[in-house]
Amino acid sequence: MLSVLYAGFQDATLVQALFFGIKAAVLAIVIQAVIRIGKRALKNAYMYALAATAFIAIFFFAVPFPVVILTAGLIGLLGRHLDPDRFVVIKGHDTPEDAGRAIDAMMNGGAAHHTQATRKRAFKVLAIWLPLWFTPLVVLAMALGYDNVFTQIGLFFSKLAVVTFGGAYSVLAYMAQEAVQNYGWLAPGEMLDGLGMAETTPGPLIQVVQYVGFMGAFRDSGSLDPFTAGILASVLATWVTFVPCFVWIFLGAPYVETLRGNQAVSAALSAVTAAVVGAMLNLAIWFAVHVAFGEVDTIRAFGMQWLVPTWGSIQIASVVLALGAFIAILRFKVGMLPVIFVSALLGIAYYLLFGGAPVL
Repeated sequence: MLSVLYAGFQDATLVQALFFGIKAAVLAIVIQAVIRIGKRALKNAYMYALAATAFIAIFFFAVPFPVVILTAGLIGLLGRHLDPDRFVVIKGHDTPEDAGRAIDAMMNGGAAHHTQATRKRAFKVLAIWLPLWFTPLVVLAMALGYDNVFTQIGLFFSKLAVVTFGGAYSVLAYMAQEAVQNYGWLAPGEMLDGLGMAETTPGPLIQVVQYVGFMGAFRDSGSLDPFTAGILASVLATWVTFVPCFVWIFLGAPYVETLRGNQAVSAALSAVTAAVVGAMLNLAIWFAVHVAFGEVDTIRAFGMQWLVPTWGSIQIASVVLALGAFIAILRFKVGMLPVIFVSALLGIAYYLLFGGAPVL
């Protein structure tokens, strides 16, 4: 519903004013998430180095997020042999004694038979969930062709579902990079607006995939009505994002107890989590630059890229709002929704008083 309203009324002054305030608050929320996860994951120099390397790889060299995650996992596996005490940051939790006895009794009595890992069970899970995941993609590719926007949306968000380590914040920068720069489904400002919508609505932040899919098909609807195409694409994006989750849950859950104390897995996950902090920092800086400046160029040279804002386009009001939201969240522990609500009201008030978002 929000995507439909946004596509139809994004040029309205009230809508622009609303998102002007929301985006500043969301920037503070993203920075808080980086700090929170960083404190938990970056326990030593190795983890700091992994986070810094991941940030440099994504921010300056546009290395795809899946490659960064895979590389970090391999480094963690190697580091476990070199220095296990420092590479195993994420450790399993001890099961309470009473709970352990209850679980053992269930296992011995056959009450937990459905949790046993067997080859037959794995094949049954794959036989059910893989067709549910891939059948729409095969049908779309055969009916519309590989280059059609619906096929591309289905394939891209399927790939995103495979590498969603560390939650939505970690993949949002990758999603933004692909959706804005490679596919051209959205403009940078529209991606920021989508994140603002996702933060202000119930449900997981990753539901921003609905909005990205909607806007992609809305812009390239072919023979369909743009709004119809957008709604169909948002359903498709949601389907291929969440169906793989059930594959991982039903296929992997029986192995969780076995793997919980595995040092190799813990080392790999520790390294991946550190890399996720670097990916989130990339998102925070990308977000901050686009919130603070009305015009931002991407310069590419010598195999590198970097963001170059036009200093004359700085939006002082956005910067002040973001700083206020950041202080409210971090210093005074104000909840996310009140901060977003107040920021939205201040954004509207600023537009009403000054007739827009003038730059310095």
